[in-house]
Amino acid sequence: MQIFSELYEFNEQLLLNLKFSRQTMDKVAQNFKFIPDLLKGKKLLDGRDGEAVGEYLFNLGKSDALSQIDYLNERKAVLAKLKDESKEIYKKYSSLYLKIFFLLGVLMAVLLA
Repeated sequence: MQIFSELYEFNEQLLLNLKFSRQTMDKVAQNFKFIPDLLKGKKLLDGRDGEAVGEYLFNLGKSDALSQIDYLNERKAVLAKLKDESKEIYKKYSSLYLKIFFLLGVLMAVLLA
């Protein structure tokens, strides 16, 4: 969830950067936790998520600024969808783990009593 949230924010920062300041991608990525590692080629995600991140990063910086703005605007909706999906999965499993640990605590209390 954190990686897709950062990618979405990075995409927004790149759009603003291309329109106004034109800093390098490395400079824009400094404010993020996972983005510098992704730009260096580290694989932080596997499967379909890793492929989506790889495809996004592969096309960054490959063309002129106007084409990049169009590309980033297209990817904005895809990244928003991936971010929302990962957030729902995170919520689902985090609440599941909380319930499991609560039940284990109750079971241990019953066994100790």
